[in-house]
Formats: sequence, C-alpha cells, structure tokens
Amino acid sequence: MVTPERISLARKRRSLTTVELARRLGLSAQSVTNYEHGRQQPSERTLQVLATELSFPEAFFHQPCCDEVPDGSAAFRARSQVSQRKRAAALSAGTIAAEVNAWLENLFTLPAADIPTLERPDPETAADMTRARWGLGNSPLPNLIHLLEARGVRVFSLPREHTDVDAFSFWHHGTPYIMLNMAKTPERSRFDAAHELGHLVMHGGAKHAHGPVAEQEANTFAGALLMPSTSIRAAMPHAPLLDQVVTTKRHWSVSALALTYRLHEVGLLSDWQYRSMCVELSRCGYRSSERQGIERESSQLLSKVLTALRRSGRTMQDVAAAVHLTPDELSSLMFGLVMMSVEGGSQASVTPSQARDNSAEHALTLV
Repeated sequence: MVTPERISLARKRRSLTTVELARRLGLSAQSVTNYEHGRQQPSERTLQVLATELSFPEAFFHQPCCDEVPDGSAAFRARSQVSQRKRAAALSAGTIAAEVNAWLENLFTLPAADIPTLERPDPETAADMTRARWGLGNSPLPNLIHLLEARGVRVFSLPREHTDVDAFSFWHHGTPYIMLNMAKTPERSRFDAAHELGHLVMHGGAKHAHGPVAEQEANTFAGALLMPSTSIRAAMPHAPLLDQVVTTKRHWSVSALALTYRLHEVGLLSDWQYRSMCVELSRCGYRSSERQGIERESSQLLSKVLTALRRSGRTMQDVAAAVHLTPDELSSLMFGLVMMSVEGGSQASVTPSQARDNSAEHALTLV
C-alpha cells in the first residue's frame, strides 16, 4: 500500500510541481494529485517509474505517514528571498533528516538537548548566558558543529542543490535541528550555525523567528557568541588596519567581513572606518571567498555513528536501505560522509575534509 503523503514529500524534495511530475511520468496532473491525496493508488508499474524519477527506493513510498516539518516551524535566513517551492524542498530534506535521526535514536543513545530557551533577552546577553551555561568562557570556540552536537542539536547538511538556502533550524518532537548549507565557505557555514543557534535560543525555534528583527537578533547573537565583546576589545586596537583584521580572523575562525562587522558593533570601528574596511575587503575578494581560510567543519556525531555501524557489520547500502533512502541521498544529509572499504575489508566513515577537533565528547551508546 502506497502512502499518499510520501509521494508528496518525495516530489517536494525534488522541487517539482504536480504538473512537472506528471509530465515526467506521462500522466495527467490530476492523476498525481489523486495519488497524493489517497483517492487513487498508483499501479506497480507507475510506482516503479515514480521511484526512478524521484530517486527514492520503492520501499520509501510504503512507509507510514511521516510528520513533516511545517513551513511555519522553521527559521529561514533571508526568508523573503527564498521562494515557497525552494522552502518546501529544503523542509522536505529536514523531514527526511528527522526520520534518519529517529532511526539512529532507536540504535544509539544520543546527547539530550541542552539548549537554553531564554525569554527574549537582548542578543548579547543571550550569547553570554549560553557561553556561561556551557562553560565556554570567552575564548574562541572549538569546532562549532561538534559543540552543538554535544549539546543535543542534530546537525545535518543541506543537499547541494539548495544553494539559495543558507541554513535553517527547527524543533521537532522536542529535538532541535540545524540544517547547514555546505556550499558556503567554512567561515560562513560556521557563522550560519551560530545564527541558527540564536534562533533556537531566543525564538523557540520559530515562534518569533520570522522577519528582519529576528534575523538581526540572530546575527548579533552569532557575532557575540563567536567573538565575545570583552575578548575582542582586549585583542584588537581601536581602528585596526586591514592586515590586522585579515590576520586575526583566523583566531576566531570567522570571515574577515564578520570580524569587521563585530569590530564596528563593539565600537572599535567608526561608521566611516567600517564602510571603508568593507569596501577594501570587497575589492580584495572577501565577499565570495576567504584567503587563508579555515578547515571545513563536519559532523563528529554522524561520523561516530557510521563507524559504530560499520563495526557492527553494516555497509552504507545497508544503512540507506534501513532508512529507505538511496546511499547518495543519505550521504547528502550527512556532510558527504560515506563508509569506504579500508585494509582488511572493514569500512570507515570519512569526509573530504575530516574535522580533527575532538573537544566535544558525545554520549554515543549502542543499545
């Protein structure tokens, strides 16, 4: 028996309208609508074609109805610039990531959520309170994805076709999620992760997370979390030179423009100095890339999960089949992590840019 909602979810995941999917299937749009609303079941042959066109295993469509992440519950950056179709496609990836997480939680004891949900303090205070709660002091933060995972946030990567979506966050059944766009620079992705944490902390995931005010609050939170004002003022002179900014940005693992904005925010750059610095950084190409950039951060939790699964005898194909996805679809949500054969026929989880920071320990117990 095909679950109608699964057809809709898969279609939205591929960013298709009912008309576009119908055209691919050689059917009428009404037939596709009937399938998605349960008024008609697709034939075995139609299901085969449907699965092929949407790049999902047939088993995916036979699973029970899933609890989709609704548009109103997710905090999108630059929401007004992202079309409804693109938001639906990104949200469907979030729904599938939540299903993958549910499967993992049946096998492992994963870190519980430890996210302060503050009563809308100012962003600087919220960032300071978050650092204090987590015992982070005022030093530069380690690998931010590792830190978030250790505090119970499930961090997944957005498939690369979602280039128009920087990142988004949501709560799902009491678990916080952040979906990150890995097509951005490593510094930008790190700032995006801090921005989304700001939404989770200050806006309850989405209750107050929409609009320019909420976006500015999350930006300020991210800057304060990554670059505490007391440390920035102690480390940087008034009116620093461009070379000093470019050199110091690596200390905080942020972009040159993010550091420049923060210097202006804490009063170390005047309005004129800030504008002049931004113009010079743009002229040097820092709006699109970072010279002497940092290593891309990836998921330690998912890497450990895949390693544990490999040790239990499972392959990547086994894991993908268990969650009713293709290996490529699963990997696209897991930072490109795959399980590759190594000496002796065993397998290991790897990523093109494997993070080496082990400061965030995880409660990862096979049950």
